[in-house]
Amino acid sequence: MAALLNDREIQAQLSQHPNWTLKGKTIEQTKTFDGFPSAIAFVNALVDPAEAAGHHPDLAISYNRVTITLSTHDAGGLTVQDFDMATVIDQLS
Repeated sequence: MAALLNDREIQAQLSQHPNWTLKGKTIEQTKTFDGFPSAIAFVNALVDPAEAAGHHPDLAISYNRVTITLSTHDAGGLTVQDFDMATVIDQLS
């Protein structure tokens, strides 16, 4: 199981991911697209990297917005895996 990050480590990681916000034991970002098809295309682009990493984001889709929430559920909070996936997600858009 991946090791939980402490508060200092989380803040250091967040400084490298300015589009992400700390929400309790998760990090979150909402992306806005030009329409529903673009939002779904973005979600579909997440499938392969998430599967390859074995780390799947929680997603909420509302027309042209996709809210992505990351946390390592089996560890009970944030780990390096979450920030690695955040980097991948940032590169997709």
